[in-house]
Order: sequence, then structure tokens, then C-alpha cells
Amino acid sequence: MSTARDLLIVTMDVETDRPVEQGDLSLALAGAELVDLLGASALTLHGDRIVPGPQPAPGDRLLDEAAASVVRQEPYESAEEWLWRRGRGLSAAYLAQLETEGLISRERGRLLPVRTGRKTLVDSPDRRRAEDRRVSDEPVLAALTAALGIRDEPAEGFPELTDEAVVTVLATVGDALTELDGVRQRRTVEDAAFDNIWRGL
Repeated sequence: MSTARDLLIVTMDVETDRPVEQGDLSLALAGAELVDLLGASALTLHGDRIVPGPQPAPGDRLLDEAAASVVRQEPYESAEEWLWRRGRGLSAAYLAQLETEGLISRERGRLLPVRTGRKTLVDSPDRRRAEDRRVSDEPVLAALTAALGIRDEPAEGFPELTDEAVVTVLATVGDALTELDGVRQRRTVEDAAFDNIWRGL
């Protein structure tokens, strides 16, 4: 079971008012990997620092890659640094993996024979498992989907999350998403100001 895979599937499966940005999804996927690697004892968290553990990675190709990329020299890497480094392009990697495994198809246009349609999930055990986790409000997946705006976070938060390391990771994901949104907003303001300068010439 991979939380990152389930998160991507749920993100594709659940209709929302606005699509999830790829950068946001990549950060959340990196956080999901970190949670799974903690659960597999492939690493531990000391404060906010990721410390390699004695156990091998769980056997999922992308999780194996994630475990192999952990910085193994002190002072180690912070969870925030991990999200930004590991998250770069991660949503595309997971999407490509699902497509390779035949879990994603493309809707074909009625007039054009080429595959130009959007990517959709096929019915599969993976899709059903992800949906089961979503419907059952499994705490980690629920917290990640709430951070991405796919679902509302309950007023009382997620009291089922009692593992301090997992809570730290999820909080770091939330902070990173907020930072990325701030970068986007600043860029929008700067672009608008630049356009106004050109219009004034």
C-alpha cells in the first residue's frame, strides 16, 4: 500500500471546484512518501531531520527511489528540504508509473484517432483501495487531501493522528503548500505590474 499512489488516484478521481496544481500535488506526494517510509522504519524523524533507518524500503519502485535518495550524512536533511527536493516533478513520475501499469487510459476524441483526450483512471483494485481509504477517512490520506483542498478539514482537526513524526510531516506539507501559494500570488502581482508598465508605454 502506497499513500502517494492512493493520493494521486483520489486526486484524479474526486471532482473539485478547481484542479489541484501539479506543484502542490508533488509536494503532497513527497510528504506521503515520507509518511510511508516512516511507517516502514526505512527512516526516522529526529526533530525535523530525516535520519536513515535500518530497515529496507517497502518494495514499491518509487518508494525505493525515495528511500535511496535520503541524505545519509549529518546533519541530515530537514523534512522541508526533502519536500522541495524530492517533490520536484514527482506528480509526473507517479502519473507515468500508473500509466505504465495500465491503471490510466486516455479518453479518445471522436473525430481524431490520436490519443489527445485527458487521462482517466480505469477500474482496478488500486482504484478501489484508494477509494476505500478516502471513504473511511483514513487519517493520513484525509489530512493530505484536506491540505490539497480536495476535502474540508474537520473543525476538530484529525485527532486520530497521534504519531508525532507523522504530524510533523503533515504540518510541513501544509507549510510548504502555503509557501508555494504565496510564491504564485507574488508572481501574479509582478506579472500584472509588468503588463501595466508595457500598456503605459
